Amino acid sequence: MRLLGVVLCSLAVIVGWVAFLWRDTFDPASLSGARVLITGASTGIGEQMAYHYARFGAQIVLTARREAVLQKVAEKCLELGAKKALVFPADMASPSEPEKFVRFALEQLGGLDYVVLNHIGWTPFEMWSGDVAHVRWLMEVNFLSYVAITSAALPALTESKGGIIVLSSLTGRIATPFTASYSATKFALEGFFGSLRHELAMQEKDVSVTVCILGLIDTESALNKTRDVVDMKAAPVSDTALAIVKAGATRTMELFYPWTIQLLCLIRDWFPEQRNGIIRGFYNFPSPSA
Repeated sequence: MRLLGVVLCSLAVIVGWVAFLWRDTFDPASLSGARVLITGASTGIGEQMAYHYARFGAQIVLTARREAVLQKVAEKCLELGAKKALVFPADMASPSEPEKFVRFALEQLGGLDYVVLNHIGWTPFEMWSGDVAHVRWLMEVNFLSYVAITSAALPALTESKGGIIVLSSLTGRIATPFTASYSATKFALEGFFGSLRHELAMQEKDVSVTVCILGLIDTESALNKTRDVVDMKAAPVSDTALAIVKAGATRTMELFYPWTIQLLCLIRDWFPEQRNGIIRGFYNFPSPSA
């Protein structure tokens, strides 16, 4: 009986702690009038985040490569309640574009409260082919432009005590098949922004850094790449976008979405052989000996 009591007590503590961690402290009013910069906002998660910020009454500056598509997203944001919705078409493969984008946002909004870094460059979903030139290009888009935008925006975020929201991936914590180039850029993001978070705290700068570790999300591009290859349920893109917006607003350090992604990350170092077997089990790939 005593052992049973200890077990039950331990379970109660664990359940209570999980409930504490998962409590919803988000205040929608906190985003009314917030000045938000969103990259990769023409489709997918970026587009859906723009709509959620709009519903909360934020002021938004959107960027992506396709101006016509961006304009349609901005128009819908205004219909949903955004106080401002402006566009700045840009190609983040160009080293000069990130700073221009931030300068435009600061001129139009007079400051920044949130910088949401979401854009990614195209990369094939296939085994490593040895294309080093593509890796260099992808690092410019997926990593260096994130660093450049952050550097340009940091003084304004420091003044507003704002937040940086970085969209990473399970592949930035655990290496997975068919994503060598992409995974490298996400690991780089995790290292840079993890270090930056420490340095901001050491300098007593009240700027939050929220890193979002995402699994498979049902965006059109992700589903097209993984269809018939990956056996994993995709999380809804709108729900994912809302979770990210809330995590940034509540200054959460890390968001795992869906929650099952955190389980894989927990066993990463504890059970490496089992981890690798679990990961490869999600993939439909014929054996060379078959």
